[in-house]
Amino acid sequence: MEPIRETMKRVVNAPAFSERYSEMRKEVLEHPGVQQFLEEHSAEIDKGIVDRSMGKLYEYIDQSHDCNKCPSLGECINHLKGFEPNLVLERETIGIAYTKCRLKTNADNKRQASSMIHSMYMPKEVMQATLSGFELDDSRMEAFRAVDAFLDEATGPDHLPEKGLFLYGKFGIGKSYLLSAIANELAEMRVKSVLVFVPEFMREMKQAIGDQTLQEKVDYVKKADVLMLDDIGAEAMSSWTRDEVLGTILHYRMAEKLPTFMTSNFSYSELQHHLTYSQRGEKEDLKAARVMERIRALTIPVKMDGRNRRT
Repeated sequence: MEPIRETMKRVVNAPAFSERYSEMRKEVLEHPGVQQFLEEHSAEIDKGIVDRSMGKLYEYIDQSHDCNKCPSLGECINHLKGFEPNLVLERETIGIAYTKCRLKTNADNKRQASSMIHSMYMPKEVMQATLSGFELDDSRMEAFRAVDAFLDEATGPDHLPEKGLFLYGKFGIGKSYLLSAIANELAEMRVKSVLVFVPEFMREMKQAIGDQTLQEKVDYVKKADVLMLDDIGAEAMSSWTRDEVLGTILHYRMAEKLPTFMTSNFSYSELQHHLTYSQRGEKEDLKAARVMERIRALTIPVKMDGRNRRT
């Protein structure tokens, strides 16, 4: 039997193999990334090192760089999906170190951003809202400018404006959408937001008394870095939910100067009227005024108008 070394030598020296190797070597040495690396390390790299490293150099050029051969992260062609090769010099040979690529970095950032938003009963399609998708017209410009001013002042979780916005106007004009778009913008700054659909939240608070989770849920909401209360005033407010749930949450946030956003079909004065009357028809002016005092302290009112975008 022919020794393996002799077999390998014969294969390597075969004309067809030599020709393919020459073509591969030429392709490798003409690659811009390889040329740049060799130029940067010209004082340390000689022909012998290049020859010994030809396998790694070919592995390098055969992959995607800066995602130029990958339509998406899922279609990444690299040996390590989501990581791109970089040439490194190690012990008189050239090797490869893999670093996270642009597509994976963007995907990870989006995943981290989405983890910054906790939604309670908000529709999934609303949670994907973006400011770029917010249709601008004269009736919505004031709201957009107010949001822009808030975001300009916000630089991260440790520097947020004390006051949020009270976005009010008729049904279907994009208040909830804008609320979610703000949350997504803040998430990019690593600011955590809790979005709450108020009518459903209040219903759950009544049930939470029975399963003894009331305090835990109220504490979670009231201590959010940024709290967004959607559709306040749409619920049938009882004295208890107004004073012990909503009032408690707002009082804490006012004391701690935590930014709070709200949307409503009601203006301040209309909401106060709504809060004045309990489900039993009792008129409680003082208690409603107390809740409204906290809402005014926490938010800046901004009216939105325009066509109903749900029809």
